[in-house]
Amino acid sequence: IILGAIMTVVGNIVLVERKVAGWIQDRVGPNRAGPWGLLQPLADGIKFIFKEDVIPAMAYKPLYILAPVLSLTTALTTFAVIPFADRFVILGREVAPIIGDLDVGLLWIFAVASLGVYGIVLAGWASNNKYSLIGGLRSSAQMISYELSMTLSVVGVLMAAGSLRLADIVTAQAGSVWNVIGQPIGFLVFITSAFAETNRLPFDLPEAEPELVAGYHTEYSGMQFLMFYMAEYANVILSSCMMVLLFFGGWHLPIVEGMLAQVSPGVAGLVHFGIFAAKLSCFLFLFIWIRWTLPRFRYDQLMSLGWKVMLP
Repeated sequence: IILGAIMTVVGNIVLVERKVAGWIQDRVGPNRAGPWGLLQPLADGIKFIFKEDVIPAMAYKPLYILAPVLSLTTALTTFAVIPFADRFVILGREVAPIIGDLDVGLLWIFAVASLGVYGIVLAGWASNNKYSLIGGLRSSAQMISYELSMTLSVVGVLMAAGSLRLADIVTAQAGSVWNVIGQPIGFLVFITSAFAETNRLPFDLPEAEPELVAGYHTEYSGMQFLMFYMAEYANVILSSCMMVLLFFGGWHLPIVEGMLAQVSPGVAGLVHFGIFAAKLSCFLFLFIWIRWTLPRFRYDQLMSLGWKVMLP
């Protein structure tokens, strides 16, 4: 169920991005496929399915094929420990909106997400294309650099909550102020690192068109290119979920909590899920807004920001 929901959001966030981009640039955006362009994700999916899957003659085929699968798999596996709401009872049965409620959930996310860089590096190397290789090397350096800042930025959150379990971190914020108020510097470092980790503008140096054609996925087409595309948006959703859980109180909203004490647990659980989804939508919009607002950094500026500003 969670996988289906995530893939649905990934498909539709592409439409949202193109619509918001049109709004920011004072144009219409997709409006041909279905009413208001709502069937555009379906049209794109069908197009990718029927596109020819070209493999370069000089590519190392085993790793060339494995790379996009690895990127998408690691991106989706991290959602196993994301709690989308608090546990609630419906029809006499307890429902936990999470796949695996691990005591070390946050550690699991950082461990699995860090494996995603292998997919990008292998794609660049196995393509046997100099532009792809440079894109893969850039991405590995960028992601490793900003992973350090990202993991250190949440140490204060872990100390405040006294737990690596994401539900415990949310509960700790319910009884006090949100972590974004108590630890604003940690949040700024985390959100900046999140943009770099997802290869989004202004940190999309691994696929900078004026320099590297399309970077590490230059040689990919069809469904394999779609996997890289989906992995990027899945990582954007993951980063947004993390910001909601770690710094913005998760599914809690102080104004609403008093009212929820008077309703059934099932209704309260659905309201909590709605609050989480609303906060998540705000951060997804922020990712899109930043992309179409800020220009791209130079690569030396990107690395200097990571090592000389974010990490200290």
